[in-house]
Amino acid sequence: MNGVELFLLGRTLMKIGEQAMPEPESGSRGSVRSVLVTLGDIVANPGTTVGEIAARTGLPQSQVSTAVARLTEAGSVDTAPDPADRRRRLVHPAATPSARVAEVRAATIDDALAAALAAPDGSAPDPAVLDAVTAALATLARHLAPGAVARPR
Repeated sequence: MNGVELFLLGRTLMKIGEQAMPEPESGSRGSVRSVLVTLGDIVANPGTTVGEIAARTGLPQSQVSTAVARLTEAGSVDTAPDPADRRRRLVHPAATPSARVAEVRAATIDDALAAALAAPDGSAPDPAVLDAVTAALATLARHLAPGAVARPR
């Protein structure tokens, strides 16, 4: 496998992950990726600003601001004034997970993964293949969890 293949596999896995997430009550999924990238950065760097998140993630500041607003509304993060500069707000993971966070964490990838592995005629995937891919994903998750690998360049 080369870097391009790994990158494309990562995009495929992201799409399966997005499909596995329960619909929000509003019915609008919006940009799930930018919200998840933003949340991942906030968890890794609590007490950060929108500008710092944008610089680390490469997302436009407007997308990060929108994601932080959505995450705040969902109860995933809290914001507070920066004591060093009251014009800025610091973003932290919420101390207590909201009902939406609990719902997303409880959702499994089973149906989305089965759909991705379905035969070309739409029939269910081979159970052995489904089990093997599920086991491979569990292994990757153990070894490549966020923060387990040195920061990419």
